[in-house]
Amino acid sequence: MKIASVVGARPNFIKLAPVSRELRKSHEEIIIHTGQHYNYELDRIFFDELGMPEPDYHLNVGSSSHGRQTGEMLKGIEETLIQEKPDGVIVFGDTNSTLAGALAAVKMHIKIAHVEAGLRSYDMSIPEEVNRVLVDHCSNLLFCPTRTAIENLRAERMLGEICLSGDVMVDIQNECLKIAESRSTVLQELGIKSKDYYLATVHRPWNTDDPLTLKGIAEAFQDLGNVVFPCHPRTEKYLKQYGLYDELSSKVKLIKAVGYLQMLVLEKNARKIITDSGGVQKEAYLLGVPCLTLRKSAVIEWPETVQDGWNLLVGSRREDIVKAAKEFEPIGKQRQVFGRGDASRRIIEGIESFASDPSRLEKAI
Repeated sequence: MKIASVVGARPNFIKLAPVSRELRKSHEEIIIHTGQHYNYELDRIFFDELGMPEPDYHLNVGSSSHGRQTGEMLKGIEETLIQEKPDGVIVFGDTNSTLAGALAAVKMHIKIAHVEAGLRSYDMSIPEEVNRVLVDHCSNLLFCPTRTAIENLRAERMLGEICLSGDVMVDIQNECLKIAESRSTVLQELGIKSKDYYLATVHRPWNTDDPLTLKGIAEAFQDLGNVVFPCHPRTEKYLKQYGLYDELSSKVKLIKAVGYLQMLVLEKNARKIITDSGGVQKEAYLLGVPCLTLRKSAVIEWPETVQDGWNLLVGSRREDIVKAAKEFEPIGKQRQVFGRGDASRRIIEGIESFASDPSRLEKAI
């Protein structure tokens, strides 16, 4: 088979790595990079660290409004699919690149596999929620990381084949953690000790775009003091725009976004993680690190992390963040809800089974 993998943003690249390796054992893969993320810290470093092949096509779309960016991607992906004529398309997660890849494929009657299907927050004000809902309804194969995701899709009476694959993030974390620990010197470079710092990431619009909200978060980090804060480029832009950057950088370790291997080491050795990233919440759970999520919504994409007592939703108020950072301790045990680390193999086997006879594909592997 000839499969086109469509990626374009940091989360896509990480999910692609183990799936691409498994796919290329028996099939031809074409990687289409939309260019949604394009600076080294959010793009090139992941291909370098994770040993992925160079993209076959780079559309260089860059930043823009959601509609314009998705439209430009759709145009470029469609032109590429016309040229390559793949048997199927794989999309990952919930970015604009994910949506554009699925829309281009479904319009051309090319079969679509969605890796990380079925996640829901039930908040359509979140761009990623819009993307994931639309992509799921376009897809022929829906590879779910958890049983909760399967329940979500069945409740929506999804037409595509629903498969419990497990989470590819378990695959890549199992593969990379020992490598990261042997290679990374990030703790020494930052002058920090294991379990002696908080690790923070902030990039969601509801936390960055309003100056008062971002100010409260920044002040909470300053109150805590021993915070390592890898800063997303758009968050850095708003911190500077609102006049918060200089004071914050004088009181916390405000650093540029880091690669996957460095991030794994920072996550594993953190005392607690403070984040608004869905992926980081899950990584914290897998690594056994308490997590505070800067979000008010009672429904999140990874409810298992909250149900098991390792993730606390704290919102974005200064006093709530500080109190939780000092007092929150996990009360439960992690379960093997995200699979055993063989999701990539299950995904490729599912695609092969569907290609040979769609009726034979198991609904829950």
